[in-house]
Amino acid sequence: MENGGGNLEAQIELFLNVEKQMRQAGDVAGTRKAVTDILQLCFEAGAWKTLNEQIVLISKRRGQLKQAVQAMVQQSMQYIDQTPDLDTKIELIKTLNIVSAGKIYVEIERARLIKKLAKLKEEQGLVSEAADLMQEIAVETFGAMAKTEKIAFILEQVRLCLDRQDYVRAQILSRKISPRVFEADISKEKKKPKEGDNIVEEAPADVPSLLELKRIYYQLMIRYYSHSNDYLEICRCYKSIYEIPSVKEDAVQWTPVLRKICWFLVLSPHDPMQSSLLNATLEDKNLSEIPHFKSMLKQLVTMEVIQWTSLWNTFKDEFENEKNMLGGYLGEKAAEDLKLRVIEHNILVVAKYYSRITLKRLSDLLCLNIQETEKHLSDMVVSKALVAKIDRPMGVVCFQAAKDSNDILNSWSMNLEKLLDLVEKSCHQIHKEMMVHKAALRV
Repeated sequence: MENGGGNLEAQIELFLNVEKQMRQAGDVAGTRKAVTDILQLCFEAGAWKTLNEQIVLISKRRGQLKQAVQAMVQQSMQYIDQTPDLDTKIELIKTLNIVSAGKIYVEIERARLIKKLAKLKEEQGLVSEAADLMQEIAVETFGAMAKTEKIAFILEQVRLCLDRQDYVRAQILSRKISPRVFEADISKEKKKPKEGDNIVEEAPADVPSLLELKRIYYQLMIRYYSHSNDYLEICRCYKSIYEIPSVKEDAVQWTPVLRKICWFLVLSPHDPMQSSLLNATLEDKNLSEIPHFKSMLKQLVTMEVIQWTSLWNTFKDEFENEKNMLGGYLGEKAAEDLKLRVIEHNILVVAKYYSRITLKRLSDLLCLNIQETEKHLSDMVVSKALVAKIDRPMGVVCFQAAKDSNDILNSWSMNLEKLLDLVEKSCHQIHKEMMVHKAALRV
């Protein structure tokens, strides 16, 4: 082995002299070949420690050419998967990471190295370390990196943050991706670069397609919004997944997604966005395939009081089945929120048909006691979903907005104008009748 080691060192020394001559002569191709030959020698001899030393040595040589460093990093990256053990693999990745740090011409290679290292850390159970490593790289600034690879890298950053429950950073990182990027026409993307344009590298084979990345993005956003129980945003994410052509064309894929859309629509608080999504979903032809859910959505659109007990009895089994899809930890909270949405719907229906109603009658309609009715009514008034006033001594709820003095005066003024218009029209009609009558008498 010693003879072999000495022989290896002699061969390396030989190539280093060649590399020096080529570098000083400014011969790019020659320098690159000498560098890659040195690495190949170390690799074939299985001298991993020597390989790491040579990588650092070559990169630090005076006036080293960019192309040589780039070729060296790219060559060494091919050896990573052929290392004999995990420690050797990590050591090689760390060496290449040190060499490529701060060099723009190998920034893409460095990003891929960090991704590999983070994956190894995650496999060892060190999720926080993996997340910290990934956050060092800002791929959105890399002009030469393929769009799909950039998105895949950022999504990996978001996933690791969610895995360690760092929701604030996950949100910041997710904002680096605009959802509009997924709507781009892929056929128009592959145009020939003009002269002077930056050459964009091809994405590696393991990077998913744009539509697959879209699905991954929205699944990660669902995980993020589930943390804060933001039902409407979760629903919009599922809606975006539902719009993916591969999903929409396959009933096996779109049926569970459409069911989730319906559930989260029902769980979402009433607002214009929710109302618009609700009506759009009701118009979807695919909804006819799951009539149970169509009838549930129709109940929410129809301005009629919903009996909570009958609704729950009808959909209890469905809800239990969906629990896993909603997320196990969401189960009980979602059941409470569903009841709350039904109460809110019923209060809005009552407010539409009544200007004044007794608290007792309102409680009967909502199937609640007076204290609960007051609480829910107050919450809706505070959230500005409703205008109402409770006269507690009288036990009466008034749903009319209180008008200020200017509004009252304006309405009086309008009424007087209408009255005077009517008087004027009447006078005109009487005068007309009299003229016609006089003309008839003359004849």
